[in-house]
Amino acid sequence: MSHPVAHASHSALVEPPHPSPEAEEIYRRWVQFLDDEFSRHSSAGSRSEIVRDQLHQIYLGRPHGGKMDATLTSELPGNVMSLSLDPTNITLEAEHFPDVDRARFARLKPLIWFWKMFDRSAIGLNHWLGLRVRAMLGRHIFEQLGAGVRIFHGVDITYGYNLSIEDGAIIRQCALLNDRGGIHIGKNAVVGSYVRIFSHAHQPGAQRGVRLQPTTIGAGARIGSHEIILAGQHVPEAAIVGSFPADSL
Repeated sequence: MSHPVAHASHSALVEPPHPSPEAEEIYRRWVQFLDDEFSRHSSAGSRSEIVRDQLHQIYLGRPHGGKMDATLTSELPGNVMSLSLDPTNITLEAEHFPDVDRARFARLKPLIWFWKMFDRSAIGLNHWLGLRVRAMLGRHIFEQLGAGVRIFHGVDITYGYNLSIEDGAIIRQCALLNDRGGIHIGKNAVVGSYVRIFSHAHQPGAQRGVRLQPTTIGAGARIGSHEIILAGQHVPEAAIVGSFPADSL
């Protein structure tokens, strides 16, 4: 005898899962602390120190400080790890691009490094916390970040300052937002997992020449997983690019 397959009702999904009240209170305090610190300190040096201190706690479980012994070969891996938690000791690909606004990017680089390293840490896999940390960072990094935007784990950004995301948009995991020439994502748009959105193109016949072209994703548009949106494209409002799984009934 066959039995009907039970499907979860939409009403059962209205209330998302939450951490325990104690954990939620601590999470919110930490995100607010970071938000306040990044708001008070806009210089590259001050933000690098904040990020360095936070990443030492996240990755090494101890505050930054103490003299390292650089003479012992056995301590070299630990020294490399410790030094690499400081944004002033790392380089990002964006710094090699000739069109980068170096002064502007320098102020954002510590926050972008924190974004990347948070997502690669154990706590970066905490979905509830991760959505809030990325939203907080996005308000400091992006040209615009609307209300209710959800950015999932592993999303990669290039400059950050050329990225504008309107209210209610969703960016799924591991999407690439290469905003060298500018990317605008409209209200309630959905960018699927592993999507690649570009805003620059290489000049024909020139290995190093680059043409910057702003790219727009219209309000309510949906970009399916693994799709590629090339520079200069304008995806119309409510358009669907790619395919999506059929809705469960």
